[in-house]
Amino acid sequence: MGNANTNSTFQFEGQKEVYNGKVRDVYTLDNGLLVMVASDRISAFDHILPKGIPHKGQVLNQVATMFLEATRDIVPNWLIGTPDPSVAVGYACEPIRVEMVIRGYMSGHAAREYKAGKRILCGVPMPEGMKENDKFPEPIITPATKADEGHDEDISREEILSQGIVPEDIYVKLEEYTRALFQRGTEMAAKQGLILVDTKYEFGIRDGEVMLIDEIHTPDSSRYFYAEGYEERQANDEVQKQLSKEFVRQWLIENGFQGLEGQTMPEMPDSFVEVVTDRYIELYEKITGNAFERADTSNIEGRIKNNVDAFLKQLND
Repeated sequence: MGNANTNSTFQFEGQKEVYNGKVRDVYTLDNGLLVMVASDRISAFDHILPKGIPHKGQVLNQVATMFLEATRDIVPNWLIGTPDPSVAVGYACEPIRVEMVIRGYMSGHAAREYKAGKRILCGVPMPEGMKENDKFPEPIITPATKADEGHDEDISREEILSQGIVPEDIYVKLEEYTRALFQRGTEMAAKQGLILVDTKYEFGIRDGEVMLIDEIHTPDSSRYFYAEGYEERQANDEVQKQLSKEFVRQWLIENGFQGLEGQTMPEMPDSFVEVVTDRYIELYEKITGNAFERADTSNIEGRIKNNVDAFLKQLND
């Protein structure tokens, strides 16, 4: 098992500040650029798990890069380049404080709310008579407020507008981009024998223009089912075979943890860490159609520092 990058402490030329998120470490430079290091940390129920997952950051970064490049015709995005397997460099944007969540199927959070008896999610009605993992008649957008710490909260379109979080003309554009991106992601997944179940997008503003930021269509931000056997599994009330972080959440639930007060995070055995790595690599290979090449993890910090320094120097020359 390779080493995991769980804590980066870089100092890049022109660095102004560092933001350590649940999974990413974002370095802001004084020239309006961001260096985003995808760590091997893994979070679930808004808690960072105690062990890193080797190569997870590389998987996220490379999958996100592929989809960012494949959707530039739909919406401009922040990405300039990827100087290292685990690093993206791009433009700093003013984040829009809403996550645009879109769901094609009754899964995950939506299914849990539905089972609890709710039929409206973020102001959007959900049809009666559905069961977990059924397809919605049309994809539904269920936004969430973007929290710096703790839980993101469900919010409706009406609440977003009434609270002035996003102007209406911008929000309409976010919805249009969200539907178009989900359609593109759905089509790309289908070519690889996958179903894009649900996902989330984050946007920002740069020079007055809405831009797509952060990752898209990765196993951290999305849920995928295998298309083969989907109908049969639904008909037989069987669990869907999926590629996402949901199996990590299920493992935590089985071990008595859902991020609730008084609960203790279970210890992750190395055997489970290896399983998680393998699942992330499986998704990479399945969604991209390419063999995964594991980056050298003998000196992750040194590798990243050298690659990023060389890239920034080239940009500045």
